[in-house]
Amino acid sequence: MRFQKLIQLSGVVLLSALSLAAAHAATGGEPAAVPQVDVAPCLAAAAADDMDKAATACAAVIDNEKSAKADLVKALVARGALYARHDQIDRAIADDSRALQLDPTLADIFNARGELWLKKGDKPKAVQDFGAALKIDPNHEKAKANHKAMARELERIGAQMAVAGKPSFNCARASRAVEKAICASRELADLDREIFASNARAVREARSPAESKNLQREQDEFIARRNAGYGRPGYDLKKAMQERLQRINGVDGY
Repeated sequence: MRFQKLIQLSGVVLLSALSLAAAHAATGGEPAAVPQVDVAPCLAAAAADDMDKAATACAAVIDNEKSAKADLVKALVARGALYARHDQIDRAIADDSRALQLDPTLADIFNARGELWLKKGDKPKAVQDFGAALKIDPNHEKAKANHKAMARELERIGAQMAVAGKPSFNCARASRAVEKAICASRELADLDREIFASNARAVREARSPAESKNLQREQDEFIARRNAGYGRPGYDLKKAMQERLQRINGVDGY
């Protein structure tokens, strides 16, 4: 009985071995390969600016856990650029961010994401990405230009914040009622400073000494009218200051 069971067991083992051999023979002796998703349709659809085709083709690569890393990065970058062209900023940032997690050496993508942050109004993050691009490639022309422009912008904003709410004159020495009113209002103080700076710029850029003198005389006359008019019935200080600023800068500004 025991011998008979051994014979039966041997038969089962032999049958299994024959089945495996047949499977190997059917595939040329190699295990079946896992088919890879082709990234080419995604890249082509994105390059053709075809949102519908790209949505399907790129998702097939991006959502497939068996996609090769290089193909995944290509698909994310292509779809991110497509989203950016169609002003889908948050989606573009998400794709660029994932691509950078996979490959943090992509200077172009750091610069591209920096430009997207700029569109969203997040200037600190934009500067950070432009700087990251330059660390990877110090000669990256777009990143250099973007970083330089943003550094200047942040410097200008910082300077504006330092004087925000402060007029062109020293409030500690303000003696006139109109000057005290300007010092007491952040909005009027900012207007006064803008008027002063705009007039100084206009005088500096005048085409001749005579024109420069006339421009300064206009400013002096405005100050005199402002001082005399403040407090009188019907006098609107804010409106007068806004009109003066528009007069200096022109209808469309400077």
